[in-house]
Amino acid sequence: MNFPQLVSLANYLASHGLLCLRFTCKGLNLVYRTKAYSAVLNYLKSDEEYKVAGVFLAGRSMGSRAAASLVRTACEQDDSFIQGLICLSYPLHPPKAKSKLRDEDLLMITKPALFISGSADEMCDKTLMTNVIRKIKAPVKIHWVENANHGLTVKGKSLEDVLPEINEQTFLWIDQMLKL
Repeated sequence: MNFPQLVSLANYLASHGLLCLRFTCKGLNLVYRTKAYSAVLNYLKSDEEYKVAGVFLAGRSMGSRAAASLVRTACEQDDSFIQGLICLSYPLHPPKAKSKLRDEDLLMITKPALFISGSADEMCDKTLMTNVIRKIKAPVKIHWVENANHGLTVKGKSLEDVLPEINEQTFLWIDQMLKL
């Protein structure tokens, strides 16, 4: 929840008029995280104070896998509350195990999706990700942060140099999706 890229992105989106909710889970278990994410989503659907009409689910690394799982379920149930998926540093495969793709949820989504990954991400080979994206039946955009690793940091650049690129790409994509 307090990963610098997530804090920066939430602040940027909020400053541009988008309500952002960040939360965290205590475990590194994907099933647990997906259940926690689902509970937050159910709360938003039923909240009377804000009356949220729809959401984009987002996450970083394992959080993006949990978000993708929920988007897949929403697509299967034709749930219009979820409008799209935003994945920062989607972990397409374990480090040094490119043959173990984690693409099962991605291949089943029909909602628009944005992927922001580092071109040097050891958990998201660029060629493999490009091949997976070609198979997704939804509108998909991928933005590669040049020379960034899984943490979306770039050797020789400060985090403050990289954050605007991530924030602007995400906001422009959401804005475009809302205008469709």
